[in-house]
Amino acid sequence: MSSVTSAITQLQTNTAITESKQEKKSTNDITDSNMFLKLMLKQMEQQDPTEPTDNSQWLAQMAQYSSLEAMNNLNTAFGEVSNKISELSDAVASSNIISQTLSLVGKDVTVSVPVANGDGSISYKDITGKVDEVSFENGDGMVTVNGENYSIGNIKSIRP
Repeated sequence: MSSVTSAITQLQTNTAITESKQEKKSTNDITDSNMFLKLMLKQMEQQDPTEPTDNSQWLAQMAQYSSLEAMNNLNTAFGEVSNKISELSDAVASSNIISQTLSLVGKDVTVSVPVANGDGSISYKDITGKVDEVSFENGDGMVTVNGENYSIGNIKSIRP
């Protein structure tokens, strides 16, 4: 008899879940907790009156739902914290690039510039001079040496 009751309970649960999903699709303001309560009420309405579900089962379901809801809330909060940390990290990195680039004004540098050879290979030419000006293009630091702009990534050495 308990296998029949178990099968009926499972069928009732599946029916209630299906109905809850249909209701949720049609109404956007139903929260997950409302859906859970509606599902629980459906189970109560459709249970076998001669063998009602034990109270401990209802409490266990509510405890599981509470745990799941708490984990979802934590997950959302951790996602928001992660986004804020990422934004802060980007701001710090940008600030570091600006500081490093600005500190080069007036210093003697050697810039290594790629040069295409006639045979298709690439060699590097070193250009030495004083940094007269700094600028920023697309978030990259640029230095002006001997009237030409170079990326700070091409700097080979820096002298005071």
